[in-house]
Amino acid sequence: MKTPEEYLESLKRDTIVYIMGEKVKEFWNHPLVKPSLNAVMKIYELAQISEYQPLMTAVSNLIGERINRFTHIHQSVDDLIKKVQMQRLVGQKTGTCFQRCVGFDAANTLYSVTYEMDKKYGTSYFERFTNYWKEVQQKDLMVAGSMTDPKGDRSKRPTQQTDKDMYLRVVEENEEGIVVRGAKIHQTGYLSSHRTIVMPTMALRSGEEAYAVSFGVDTNEKGMTLVMGRQASDTRKMEENIIDTGNYKYGGHEVFVIFNDVFIPSENVFMNGQIEFSGELVNRFAGLHRQSYGGCKPGKGDVLIGATALISQINGVPNVSHIKDKIIEMNLLNETLFACGVACSALGFQREAGNYEMDMLLANVTKQHVTRAPYEISRLAEDIAGGIICTMPSYADFNSEEVGHLLKKYLNTSDEVSVEDRYKIIRFIENFTMGASSLAYKTESLHGAGSPQAQRIMIGRQANVEEKIGFVKEILDLN
Repeated sequence: MKTPEEYLESLKRDTIVYIMGEKVKEFWNHPLVKPSLNAVMKIYELAQISEYQPLMTAVSNLIGERINRFTHIHQSVDDLIKKVQMQRLVGQKTGTCFQRCVGFDAANTLYSVTYEMDKKYGTSYFERFTNYWKEVQQKDLMVAGSMTDPKGDRSKRPTQQTDKDMYLRVVEENEEGIVVRGAKIHQTGYLSSHRTIVMPTMALRSGEEAYAVSFGVDTNEKGMTLVMGRQASDTRKMEENIIDTGNYKYGGHEVFVIFNDVFIPSENVFMNGQIEFSGELVNRFAGLHRQSYGGCKPGKGDVLIGATALISQINGVPNVSHIKDKIIEMNLLNETLFACGVACSALGFQREAGNYEMDMLLANVTKQHVTRAPYEISRLAEDIAGGIICTMPSYADFNSEEVGHLLKKYLNTSDEVSVEDRYKIIRFIENFTMGASSLAYKTESLHGAGSPQAQRIMIGRQANVEEKIGFVKEILDLN
């Protein structure tokens, strides 16, 4: 397994990305990217610490060696539970998106889907994928996952779009491989990753075979154009006084990835035209990724609750009844999310390929709660922190010779806590609930792994209301 330093060095490849209008080659030195790399480096660091190895590592069923759990194929219900516990741990250590979940969930999806495709069609996708993933495990690579297409006019199917590239598709094929064109947007941690797994974004129909494609590719492959997305208050990371950033050590990022006729060799293609399995691939990935939110969001929630409790202490109000009750409510909501993540894992089952998958209904219930609770937790944090999180002067003013001493005088609340520490915590809460970190906590909670209606559709399909009606009929002896 890689050390954090080895991981960082391994990313220093010929990759070009556009960041705020600038063409950047050595992206690892860019202030908007560094916090993301720090967050991923924390994963590599934790895997090296013996105390955390039961959660952070596992023994591979593919290569028989101890590996980073983020590259593991789940082999038991215990693995599913440890996944959620691990994600909470990393969230607690970084307070942000650590970017490694999407590729993790994509791998576990493809493991079973490729096996079932081969069984039906006599293809060799399972062998291709397992060979590809063995290398990922052996080299301890960071792998992203790419599912979301631009989609164009949402009322139209892929082939009905005026521009057929609104959904990524195969435009050329020969014995050596395929050529793909299109885009994948909102790509979490793309610059932090060595590779990505590309998947279709929806269930496809007859005539849409060109869009039913899945493959693995290096994130710096020839023909890709990368454009980094913006976040609220992101330019604070570029200022000299990084204390105003809030969470100045760790962060996440999103990238728009345009595939300009990119060649994919056959050995890295894991689906090509099998429309019957496209919907199942999307559903399984969505379920596994919705399970993930029962781990990562409670970990970040722990951090926000900690910051809120700390600011209440600094402000001298930790024992005020309504403050105590609000922090209890924050913990209740946060632990509910974790309980859902553990529950869907505990009721996991084994697929025909041999890997384990969570309970689909409860995974969707988990994510539906995640679309709501972080917003209420954030509201309570802002309530307790006070309006100063929106009005506090800059750190440059805080340290200026002219007005700094006045700000330090009037921002002081306690002789036991430094004014600077209070400043840092206020900025941290601001960043968490309405700044760049709010992407990783609030907005991602709403839209990541599918927007709220997607989970409600799945819950409606799987809740089996007819069975519940049957329970009543049996109890009451109804026909």
